Amino acid sequence: MARYRIDDTTIVDTKKAQDSWDEATRWNGNNEISKATGSQWEHETLYLSQKGRWYIVHTSQWQGSTPHARWATEEEAGLWLLQNNHDLPDSLEHVRDTISE
Repeated sequence: MARYRIDDTTIVDTKKAQDSWDEATRWNGNNEISKATGSQWEHETLYLSQKGRWYIVHTSQWQGSTPHARWATEEEAGLWLLQNNHDLPDSLEHVRDTISE
């Protein structure tokens, strides 16, 4: 668990999040590839903050990289969840028609 400063100077603490979702992966024959990033080295986790705001934490296995977080809109969170084989929570059902067919 970690704390991140997001661009608007808000601090988010992953251990205080209401919920979190890990990325899904696919096997390409050699490595597990993140469905969120398309990379074997870059990873993402989606969080719902204690105040009900969505954010994505990006981490990397590349030497010298720094983990960071960014806010996500409800549509971005919904897309992220569906892309990573998760069901939409009730709080995002209202965006289903705009993000999927």
